[in-house]
Amino acid sequence: MAFQPSRLGTKEHWDKVYEEELANFREIGDEGEIWFGEESVDKMVEWTEENTPPSDELSVLEIGSGNGTLLFALVEAGYSRKCLSGIDYSPDAVSLSRAIASSREMQDIQFNVCDFLTEEPPVLPKMTGDTSNNWDLLLDKGTYDAIALGEKDDGGNTPVSRYPTRAARLIKPGGYFLITSCNFTEDELKEVFDTSETGLRYHSRIQHPTFSFGGKSGSIVSSVAFRKL
Repeated sequence: MAFQPSRLGTKEHWDKVYEEELANFREIGDEGEIWFGEESVDKMVEWTEENTPPSDELSVLEIGSGNGTLLFALVEAGYSRKCLSGIDYSPDAVSLSRAIASSREMQDIQFNVCDFLTEEPPVLPKMTGDTSNNWDLLLDKGTYDAIALGEKDDGGNTPVSRYPTRAARLIKPGGYFLITSCNFTEDELKEVFDTSETGLRYHSRIQHPTFSFGGKSGSIVSSVAFRKL
């Protein structure tokens, strides 16, 4: 599916969003919006527990971690803080997640400013070498959606076209990629990520509440997991 460029696909928009959320947290302790709601977070955590149970050997990277909600939920589910890393291209998003982590005594979670499409995510202290083939699990909750709304280049390609291969090369053989999207269906996500170029194969899906309209049924969000060959 092709989308028209939108302000939701610009760094300026997200910088403004997190500037306001950071100010609110500092003033009144409001941790900010939970994208797609708490239920989607809970379902992603449940999937993670079933497929990559807590272990000190795990390495988990969230792409576009925002205020850190998903990673905090993993800690509450028993995952080691030292195994978790979040990146975001908005400095105030990282400042917000670090501030919330400090307030929850979860400072060991690694949050860093990083533009996933152009920069290498920092490794965890326990990891060696570069980030290629180093992560057991990559998580995305809405970031792919936002990137898909970015401005097209001179060739008519959106920035999101670079996403699948950049994500895939970070994952260990046998590792997983779990994505939740509100703009793409399960079939559309399969078409983009389950390819010979990425080396990812469809693994499973998360069942979300469905709705019916005009004789068709669907979900507000889609969560799909892929595994690297």
